[in-house]
Amino acid sequence: MGKIIITGLVAGAVLLLISVIGLYTITLIFPEATLQYVDSAFDTESHKRIVYYLHPFVISLALSWFWVRFRSVLRGTFFTRGIEFGLIYSLVATFPMMWLIYSALNISLAMVVTWFILALIQGIIAGLVLEKMNP
Repeated sequence: MGKIIITGLVAGAVLLLISVIGLYTITLIFPEATLQYVDSAFDTESHKRIVYYLHPFVISLALSWFWVRFRSVLRGTFFTRGIEFGLIYSLVATFPMMWLIYSALNISLAMVVTWFILALIQGIIAGLVLEKMNP
């Protein structure tokens, strides 16, 4: 259990860094898409902002537990196992959620696609960190 928590926290720290870098990168590459964040649907001034920064740790702890249960099924090299793990997470968890968000909320497809791509990158990086720390 301790190994799950430690690897989850390390992966969470890496994902937090990636999330912040990804957020600023997207605002530079797609400035028109970031204008959507000005909408009242996004509460950027709230005390709940900490929840955004805790998100990578929540995901990483869950993925760390899932990794321990699932890693024996994955075959291949360090990279293929980590990448496949990230792809599985993205297709099983992220894609259906992005589909639901796009169908239910008034946000653009571009925004949902950028969220999916960032989640895919996070999943792959988490898979690589988990593979490295807990093979």
